Amino acid sequence: SVSPGVLPLCCRPPAWDRAPRPPPSPPQPPGLPLAPCRSFSNNKIQVELDESSGVAMMKFKSPPVNSLSLEFLTEFSISLEKLENNRACRGVIITSTLPKIFSSGLDITEMCGKSVEHYTEFWRAVQEMWLRLYGSNMVTVAAVNGSSPAGGCLVAMSCDYRIMAENPKFSIGLNEAQLGIVAPFWFKDTFVNVVGHRIAERSLQLGSLHPAPEAHKLGLVDELVPEEKLMEKAAAVMAQWLALPDHARQLTKSMMRKAVLDRLVAHREEDIKNFVTFVSKESIQKSLRMYMEMLKKRKS
Repeated sequence: SVSPGVLPLCCRPPAWDRAPRPPPSPPQPPGLPLAPCRSFSNNKIQVELDESSGVAMMKFKSPPVNSLSLEFLTEFSISLEKLENNRACRGVIITSTLPKIFSSGLDITEMCGKSVEHYTEFWRAVQEMWLRLYGSNMVTVAAVNGSSPAGGCLVAMSCDYRIMAENPKFSIGLNEAQLGIVAPFWFKDTFVNVVGHRIAERSLQLGSLHPAPEAHKLGLVDELVPEEKLMEKAAAVMAQWLALPDHARQLTKSMMRKAVLDRLVAHREEDIKNFVTFVSKESIQKSLRMYMEMLKKRKS
């Protein structure tokens, strides 16, 4: 559903296609109160914007594992758009409120036993989230405080910088092959841009989940820090990136990422059709049902 007078997300220009935001306002003189901290929270995501620093905190809060459901993805895109359109916001740190999990990735229940119309709506929402995050004008820092498979890995990879908690029990990767499904070309393109072609090729074919130390060695995450230092480090990295003039950084980011973004935009409907055809196959539905049964047994 869309509020009256609000253009549907899919009809709006992606962030990278807009004019760069102007430089931030100069700091307030001593003695004046700091700009307020604005927050907006919905069912799945909590957002707090500190207007004095220009930094927003986006926290996933969708138990048990922050799975990327249709509702979650819609809230994610709307939250990003609100921040993108707020001139006081220059950067966002993305993390999770749940212990041991950043995001488990795409919600399998959205892909199993549903209608063609539902699969279409769901996949369009996945595309929208990636287009907004990968193409954002803001500085985006992922503070990965737990495991982050599949779509959770995509979220982290789409950010400008990834810091992960230094815990060998936490893992990250595109493990779609283990579920009998295939990561689409724009997942692959994002992965290749982060780790290089050979590592991406091997990891995607094997559906590998990399423990945090290995993920750092491969370049899948930029830095490992003790869990208790994660948010402090994320804030320090954000300050370093925000020390640069916004327009130069934004134009450079667009130059680096535009070709990959444009490729999905040009083939968006074809990509949706391919996903719907693939996920509707009985063999794929069977694989997903088996995986869901395995998860149920694990829980019990």
